[in-house]
Amino acid sequence: MACMFALLLAAAPGAASAQKFTLEQALGYPFPYGLTAATHGSRIAWVFNLHGSRNVWVADGPGFDARQLTHYTGDDGMPLASLRLTPDGATVIYARGSETNSQGEVADPTGNVKQPEQQVWAANVADGKPRLLGTMNCTFEGCEDIQVSPDGKQAVWSGQHKLWLAPVSGEEPARPLAYVRGKNSQPRWSPDGKQIAFVSNRGTHDLIGVYRLGDASVRYIAPDVFHDTLPRWSADGSRLAFIRILGSADYFLPGKTQPWAIWVWNAADGNTTQIWHSADNANGSYGGLDEWQANAFQFAAGNRIVFASQRDGWVHLYSIAADGGSPMLLTPGKFSFQGSVSLTGHDKALLYSSNESDLDRRHLWRVAVDHPGATELTHGASIEWSPVVTGDGAAVVFLGSTATRPAMPFRLTRRGQQMIAPGALPVDYPSAQMIVPRQVVFKSLDGLEIHGQLFVPRGTPMHSPALVFTHGGPPRQMVLGFHPMDAYNYMYAANQYLASRGFVVLSVNYRMGTMYGRAFRQPAHAGPLGASEYQDVVAGAKYLQSLPYVDAQKIGLWGGSYGGYLTAMGLARNSDIFKAGVDYAGVHDWTSLLGGAPGVTAQVKKVAYEASPVASIAKWKSPVLLIQADDDRNVPFAQTVDLVPLLRQHHIPCELIVMPDETHDLLRWHSWLRVFDATANFFERTLMKGETITTTPEER
Repeated sequence: MACMFALLLAAAPGAASAQKFTLEQALGYPFPYGLTAATHGSRIAWVFNLHGSRNVWVADGPGFDARQLTHYTGDDGMPLASLRLTPDGATVIYARGSETNSQGEVADPTGNVKQPEQQVWAANVADGKPRLLGTMNCTFEGCEDIQVSPDGKQAVWSGQHKLWLAPVSGEEPARPLAYVRGKNSQPRWSPDGKQIAFVSNRGTHDLIGVYRLGDASVRYIAPDVFHDTLPRWSADGSRLAFIRILGSADYFLPGKTQPWAIWVWNAADGNTTQIWHSADNANGSYGGLDEWQANAFQFAAGNRIVFASQRDGWVHLYSIAADGGSPMLLTPGKFSFQGSVSLTGHDKALLYSSNESDLDRRHLWRVAVDHPGATELTHGASIEWSPVVTGDGAAVVFLGSTATRPAMPFRLTRRGQQMIAPGALPVDYPSAQMIVPRQVVFKSLDGLEIHGQLFVPRGTPMHSPALVFTHGGPPRQMVLGFHPMDAYNYMYAANQYLASRGFVVLSVNYRMGTMYGRAFRQPAHAGPLGASEYQDVVAGAKYLQSLPYVDAQKIGLWGGSYGGYLTAMGLARNSDIFKAGVDYAGVHDWTSLLGGAPGVTAQVKKVAYEASPVASIAKWKSPVLLIQADDDRNVPFAQTVDLVPLLRQHHIPCELIVMPDETHDLLRWHSWLRVFDATANFFERTLMKGETITTTPEER
């Protein structure tokens, strides 16, 4: 048997007439993100992505009646990012288009013959008419970072390794801020708007630079051989804090730590002082803290610096005096904070989201910056994230979802949560037909507790087929509702759809995932060092087999990215358990990703190969659907290219979908529809109907 090729441009996906809801309905909601607030007044803004059309929405307190500001149409694959409001709330600024790939190309998933660009736009809230400020074309994932000057008149951003400056009015074209060697990013305005701090990456090291507008030179702060990052100004501009990473993390070298320190520069005398240093052990290592630290690290009231650390094994918020001393743990307990951290109450308190007391959900909390003792703001069966306080301090707004209602913006009131823009949610959204997944905890093969979400279809008949779902990342966590991140939000909806088709679905939060502590996130012998996390996938399948209504001989698995890797592992190692799988953009051979990094010995390569699906290709018997975009910037497309001949050589039944010009996290709504429809139909054919995949006519 050999691969059968399915075309991306095939007919639009459909659903059987007997379905309670269609896939289009399941994914037919506006996904909100980028929530922000003006520094002054009560105006907020966010982005809604509906059917692939991304637009800016705004609302003003106290009523927060929402309205759509921009009017982009069509499923054009053009993301909006780095949404900002000027301090007075009169203007929105945002980036439109994807970052570039290694060839310097912005993604073009629509096949448009005109090469797109990633651009910076502004629009007055009064009329919503966009005006072009300049080109961004930033060169790494998540690099969009527009910063508006304190007076709201200028914007600075990183693009093509340079820093660009443009008037928000659009009256003059953007220009390079200054000539600076290296790859420059993370611009931050001083409070008086006269200086911009930034990070200059020189390959072997990173420097913190400060440029005073109009000067003939750049000043570098305590230059050294380390990686300096996250420059942050104090409220009065007299100090600049930054983080110095004292080593380099290497995914393939076990036991290597990455200590780090907090430094503070005094603008008056130019002195720079290290005020805190992490321990040189696993809990003190910077590795894996990047996302948390970028959200947490900032100056607060009382000249205190807030930062994230996992020094007790959990990712917590701390604060420390800018002059040094002992750091104060603000959020003690066996939980982690997640996502954005906002200052409130004249910068005396923090708003954040965490899984305290509810490990598989996230709720909002408030804590003072100078003493522990957090106050719970939300709780229950809902999930909340991205808290923001309005500029006038009168309202807390955030994004939230439930198990059956997609994410929407909300404001916090004395009576609880009040939805903003309720009219944007389709009136026919099938929440009533969806399932509230059950929280399940089961033991892995080595005794480790693993959390999951179990979707059991209503009226489940005996001998139902079942699926194991594994998320990507791997430092991610699926939750008991619609997810804060767009890709996993859609995958959660897909699991709801699969359940509506009669599949019992178990979403497994395997080790290496986040929110269960550092030791869980960075276990021994994981990934290319031994794939210890794979035993959690097998344990999930055995848990399903123990359920009286599941057919133990009809277990499949699916996932994307790292979840695709685990899918391929299941099929390669245990076709006796997993009878079919859908592998989206998975890694199949770790050794091809090792390169010539220092310390990668022959033994490391041997272990990495044995932890790869290709090492067990001779045992692979079950059919697979392979799906990948060929402009994937996260997992090399070669991982699929190299696997297909091996599957043919070993006569393994497979189907293949290649998506030209799409990216790893699909940019078009119709691409998500295509992937999920193909997934559902593949499992329906292989597990429910027992169909056998045959060769294509041209290969017989």
